[in-house]
Amino acid sequence: MIEENKNDMPTINWFPGHMAKARRLIQDNLKLVDVVVELLDARIPLSSANPMLADLIVDKPHMIALNKADLADQIATKEWIHYFNQKNIPAVAIDSMTGKGMKLLLKTIDELAKEKVNKLVSKGVNARSARVMILGIPNVGKSSLINRLAGAAIAKTADKPGVTRAKQWIKIGKNLDLLDTPGVLWPKFEDMQVGLKLAFTGAINDEVYDMEKVMNIFLETMIQYYPERLIERYKLQSDLLKNSSEVLQAIARKRGCLLKGGIIDEEKARRIILNEFRNGKLGLITLDRINSI
Repeated sequence: MIEENKNDMPTINWFPGHMAKARRLIQDNLKLVDVVVELLDARIPLSSANPMLADLIVDKPHMIALNKADLADQIATKEWIHYFNQKNIPAVAIDSMTGKGMKLLLKTIDELAKEKVNKLVSKGVNARSARVMILGIPNVGKSSLINRLAGAAIAKTADKPGVTRAKQWIKIGKNLDLLDTPGVLWPKFEDMQVGLKLAFTGAINDEVYDMEKVMNIFLETMIQYYPERLIERYKLQSDLLKNSSEVLQAIARKRGCLLKGGIIDEEKARRIILNEFRNGKLGLITLDRINSI
């Protein structure tokens, strides 16, 4: 659902009923696991972090996996890993589609779980596999990660957010039991920019927000941080990068997004730009920056 605020900034509020159910499911099952892996989108590490999770997992060993690192600015990703490490939260960059970073991810999970497992053994309990829960907002790549770790398409995947619904345990090798749970998204975005960045990356269904206003802001962001990517991808003249409207029209002409009478099909152009960003065709881009915290 989109609301308008005083600054004409599109406000995105989206909290389907299954999200509330997912939170209860996580609360009920946290006691079963030894380690929590929070999966974030490497392009928006801050915006894809769910504020509710910090309260939920406060007493559990916790690490962060920055997924889709193959689509993110590598320098920015290293800065984010350093940022989380400074907060004593282990963080690794991964790509669940290619398997990059999986060994380091599993090694870090194992190290975090050792204390709990060893404590059980000291009490006379037979050694068992480490139990892990992966948490993340919809469409951050949880199902793809689980499939990669399991080596088979066990978890259901889709391009649209919110596909995973029910709890399931998945055996990963000999030493890891993985508890999958639905992604959780918070009920209200206190920072409007957070909602917008989630819309950019596809964490929110495209049907629930105003594409025109969101894409205007996306283009303004690109003009500010990555103007060279627009120039390279769409063969634009640098003097055109003055505002989002001019850039959109220039891209539309370059891509032949024209209706009868030579009228520019702006909606088609917006879809092209958004899809190319999501598919990495605009280059390696990180929209959340350390210096913005």
